[in-house]
Amino acid sequence: MDARQLILAAAAGAVSLAICAVLWALAQRRAARARVAEISRRLAGMEARADAAQASAEAFDSALLAVEDGRALLASGEESLALCAEALGLAEPDPQGVVNALMRADPDHARRLRALFERGEACAFEVRGDKGLIAVEGRAAGAMAWLRLSVGQTEDQGLPTAPRFAAFLNARPTPAWIAAADGSPVWVNAAWLKAVDAASLDEAAARGAAFDRGADALASEAANLGQRRDTVRWATVAGKRRAFHIAAQPLEGGGVGVWTEDVSEQEDLRELLKRNVEAHDETLNHIDEAVAVFDKAKKLMFHNVAFAELWGLEPAWLAEQPSHSEVLDRLRQRRRLPETADYAKWKAGELDRYERLAAGPDDMWSLPDARTLKVVRQPHPMGGLLLLFSDITDELKLKAQYNALIQVQQATLDKLSDAVVVFGSDGRLRLHNEAFCAFWNVTPPQLESAGDFEGVVELCIPKLHDRGFWAELKGRVADPDPQARAPTTGEVKTSDSRIVLYQSRPLPDGATLVAFTDVTDARKVEQALEAKEQALADAERLKRDFVGNVSYELRTPLTTIIGYSELLERSGEALSERGRSHAAAVKSAATQLARSIDDVLDMAQIDADEMALDMEDVRVGELLAAQAERWSEEAVAAKVKLVVEAPDDIGLIRGDTRRLSQILNHLVENALGQSPAGGTVTLGAKKGLGEVQLSVSDTGRGIPFHVQAHIFDRFVGRERGGPGLGLALVKALTELHGGWVALESEPGAGATFTCHLPEEAVAVVAQPELGLT
Repeated sequence: MDARQLILAAAAGAVSLAICAVLWALAQRRAARARVAEISRRLAGMEARADAAQASAEAFDSALLAVEDGRALLASGEESLALCAEALGLAEPDPQGVVNALMRADPDHARRLRALFERGEACAFEVRGDKGLIAVEGRAAGAMAWLRLSVGQTEDQGLPTAPRFAAFLNARPTPAWIAAADGSPVWVNAAWLKAVDAASLDEAAARGAAFDRGADALASEAANLGQRRDTVRWATVAGKRRAFHIAAQPLEGGGVGVWTEDVSEQEDLRELLKRNVEAHDETLNHIDEAVAVFDKAKKLMFHNVAFAELWGLEPAWLAEQPSHSEVLDRLRQRRRLPETADYAKWKAGELDRYERLAAGPDDMWSLPDARTLKVVRQPHPMGGLLLLFSDITDELKLKAQYNALIQVQQATLDKLSDAVVVFGSDGRLRLHNEAFCAFWNVTPPQLESAGDFEGVVELCIPKLHDRGFWAELKGRVADPDPQARAPTTGEVKTSDSRIVLYQSRPLPDGATLVAFTDVTDARKVEQALEAKEQALADAERLKRDFVGNVSYELRTPLTTIIGYSELLERSGEALSERGRSHAAAVKSAATQLARSIDDVLDMAQIDADEMALDMEDVRVGELLAAQAERWSEEAVAAKVKLVVEAPDDIGLIRGDTRRLSQILNHLVENALGQSPAGGTVTLGAKKGLGEVQLSVSDTGRGIPFHVQAHIFDRFVGRERGGPGLGLALVKALTELHGGWVALESEPGAGATFTCHLPEEAVAVVAQPELGLT
C-alpha cells in the first residue's frame, strides 16, 4: 500500500472514531436524561406520598412524634400537638415537653414509654390532663420510636381507644370477635381462643378450629344482608355443653362484630318452663272439666280436649285462636248457650269480666239440651281469663237421688220400733228416728241442737247414768282405728229398770249406726221359756228313766215266759196238741212284746242322741242273703215267695251290720204281713251315684195316699196293723247312717221302701272313742 492509501485509511479511521465518539456521547446523554426523569418521577411520588401521609395524619386530628436517642421530634400534626399541649397544661407545644408531661402524668405511663424507647415494646394508654384526655399509642420501627397522640373530642369524651377496647373485650368471660364478610374471624378475644384451645388466631386458622360454625354462618349472613342477626346456639366449652346467645352486628367500615352471652341457665329455665307448661297442658287434657284460657287480647290461647268435646267445636277452628266473642257467637248459633232475652247484654257482661281483677262467683248455666254446667272464671296470672266448665248434670241427679234416698232412709227408720241414731266419723249427728226420741224421752229440737255425740249423751244421761258405757260407745263411733270401730252388742239397765239391748255397726261411708231395743218383756218371756224348757227336760229325763225301768221290769218276766213256753213246746206227749199250740202262741206274743220293747228302747236312745253305731265294712250281698234265710220259714208259712235281686258286684257298704239288719227285718216283716198268699216280697240292692239303695217291695194292697204322708210317724195306728214303731225306727236308723228313706206305693199295687245309704257312711251320732266323724 502506498502513502496515499495509508493517509486515506488513517483519515477514514479518524473520521470513524470521531463518529463513534459522537454517537457514544449522544447515548450517554440520552441515558442521563432518562435517569434524571426517573429520579424526578420518584422524587415527585415520594413528595406526593409524604404530602398524603402528612394530610392523612392531620386529617385524623393526631400528632405523630418520632423519638430517637430520647429526643422527640414532630413528624406531623402541628395543630394536634398544640391541642395536646393545651390539654396537658403546657404553654408551648414542644414535642419533648409533651413527652415529658406524659411521663410525669402517671408512673405507669412513664414505665410504658421507657419500655417503648429502650426495648421497642408497643404501648397504648390514655392520659387525662387538666383540660382534656389524650390517647397515646406507641410503636417501634427500627431504631426509632413513634408516638401517636390524639385529643379526645367532646362527643367522644371517655371513649376508649382500639387497644383499650380490645383489652376490654379480652376481659370478657365469653367469646367475642370480629368476622370478615365470609364469616371467618379476623380478630378474636382471649375467651374465643380459650374456647377453641388455641394460642393465637393464626394457630386456630391453621387447625381449622372455630368456636361455632353456625355462628360463622350467622356473621356471614349479617354481613351480606347488612342487618343484625341473633340466635341461640349450643356449644361445647371446657368439656361442658353450654348455650350462647350470639348477636352479629355489621360494623361501620366493614366486618361484623360478633358478641356472645352465656345463657345456659336461662335456656335451662326456659326448657324447664316449657316442660312445665307442656305437663300442665297435658294434665288439663286428662281432666274431665273443660278448660279454656283467653289472653289479654281475648284470643283463645289454650283449650283442652274436654273443651272441644263439651261444646262440639271443631279442633281446626279452635286452632285458629278465635276470640272469646267469636266463640260465644258460634255457640249461640248452635243453641249451646243459656237462653236469654238480651244476648248482646249478656255477651257484653261476659266480656267485661276481663276488666275485673278478682275472681267472680261461680255460675250455673242451664243449656237447651237439658245439661247443667258449672262455670268458674279466674284471672289468668299471665293476663287474660281462665274459664272452667264442669258438666254437673249427673251430679245434680245424684244429689237428688241422694236426698231422696236420705228421705227414704229417714222414713224407714221412723217406721222402726227400735231407737236408731247415726253418727258421722267426726261424731256429728246425722240421722235419728222418732223411736229414739221416745225411747230417751227427748224432743227432736233438743236432738238437733245437741249436734254431736257428746250433746246426745248429755240428753240420755238421765236415763242411763253409766258414763263408762257412753265413753266406750264413743270409741266405737269416733275412733279412726278400724279395729276400734268393730261391731259390738250388749245389754245395759236403765234407771227406770228397763233392760236395753244396744248394737253398734260401722257403715261403709265411715259413719256408725247405734240401735237401742227395749228387751225387758223379751227377757221375761225368755226366762219363762227357760223354766218351761227345764221342766220339759226334766220330764224327758223322767220319761227315759220310766221307759228304761219299765222295759227292764218287763224284760225279766218276758224272758221267763218265753223260756217256759219253749219248755212246754218240747214236753212232747206230756202236753196235748192244743196245749202245745197255746204254748206257741204265748211264745210268739212274748217274743213280739220283747221286740217292741227293744224298739222303744232304741227310739229312746236315738231321741236322746245316745245311740252309737259300730261302723264296719258290710257286704251287701251277704246282708240280703242273711235276711232271706232269716225270713224264709215265715214266708213259706205265709205262702209268699221271697226273692233277692242284687248284682254280683254290688260290693261293700260302710255301716253297722246289726242296725242294717234291724232295718231290713222291719221292712221284710212289714212286707210279709201285707202280702197275700201267692204274693212276692223282693229284697233288692243297686248302686247309685255315691250310694247303695236297699229296697223291699211287696205285692200287697198298697198304702192309701192320705196315709203315706204319716207312714213313718211313731206310735200311730195304721191300716197295715201294729203300732207303726218299726217304720219310724227304719227312718231313724237310716238317717243315723247319713241316708234317707223313700216310699213308692199305689193303692192295690203294693209298696216299695227304698233306703238310700251312702257308700262311705258317716255316723251322725257316735261315741268319741270310735274315732268316727
